[in-house]
Amino acid sequence: MTFIWEEISKVQENTDRNEMKKSLINSLKLAATGGVSLAMIACSGASENAAATSEAAPQDVAEQSTAPAPEEAAPALSPLEVSVLGDWRSDENKARDAYRNPLETLEFFELGADETVVEISPGGGWYTQIIAPYIKSGGGTYIAAGSGNTQRDEAFLTAFGDADLYGDVQLGILGDTIAPDSADTVLTFRNMHSVMRSDSEAKLFSEVFKALKPSGIFGIVSHRLPSAMEQDPRASTGYVHQDYVIQLAQDAGFELVASSEINANPADKADHPFGVWTLPPVSFSGSEDRPAPEGFDPEVYKQIGESDRFTLKFMKPADSPAYQEAVMDEAGADMEEAATEETTPKGDDAPRGS
Repeated sequence: MTFIWEEISKVQENTDRNEMKKSLINSLKLAATGGVSLAMIACSGASENAAATSEAAPQDVAEQSTAPAPEEAAPALSPLEVSVLGDWRSDENKARDAYRNPLETLEFFELGADETVVEISPGGGWYTQIIAPYIKSGGGTYIAAGSGNTQRDEAFLTAFGDADLYGDVQLGILGDTIAPDSADTVLTFRNMHSVMRSDSEAKLFSEVFKALKPSGIFGIVSHRLPSAMEQDPRASTGYVHQDYVIQLAQDAGFELVASSEINANPADKADHPFGVWTLPPVSFSGSEDRPAPEGFDPEVYKQIGESDRFTLKFMKPADSPAYQEAVMDEAGADMEEAATEETTPKGDDAPRGS
């Protein structure tokens, strides 16, 4: 009996092992099938993600192309621009840049920072505040052609006595202390009427011609009188015919290099009751001695702005007859002086007193 039960147990164990094997095999089959499915799902998901990425790529590129580019560093200012924008200039003076255009004007005259420049009658120094620091930056020399008024000249030197800012501002006199052939550029701004008032325009052009080096530049800005209006020989209104100034320069031996409308103002008709001084910045509106005409409205003239001005650039040509004549005259004077020295008894040859 015992034997029978032992045989039955063995059969049962074998049966259990077979069932376990079948179960294990089925589990492995399911696992294999599921793995394939998972792999397919994973691949499918990756493909979908790739497709999505591919579809989104053009939009991303578009967004990148429309994204603002990094800001580039502002270009460095030129020494002349630094002077024009200098914080030492008052807001009042800078406000007049719109009419006087100092940057464009000085560039037109080709002013170099390493030059010797002469400014004729600079007045209160509106342009000096720009030119002198610029010239200092390049190691050049600034000379103010003095007015001859000692008190005014001294006040000018005091105003521009800051050597760290303006350099060594000098005073000189055309035809006297300013040596011949020494200046690279001579400039004058809004002064021609003053020269005409003293009937010294021909003298001025001759002295400037002498002071300039060959190929030196003479730059002129002045209030323009319309050609249809009669020129007062003394320019009492402050306005001057452009053609007259050109003729003066050519008579002195200058060559007209170029003219510019940088400082033009078409709104100015030059027919104001107090001449150019009716307009800003003076805005003269009458006095006890010179009462304003009936109906005078100063606001009308303020709206015009500053005067219409011509801007002319002349050059002293090295081969001009006037220059060659001046060289010959100077050489002749030197030879005459040398000859006089040779014929003058010196030392033991000199006559002795009795």
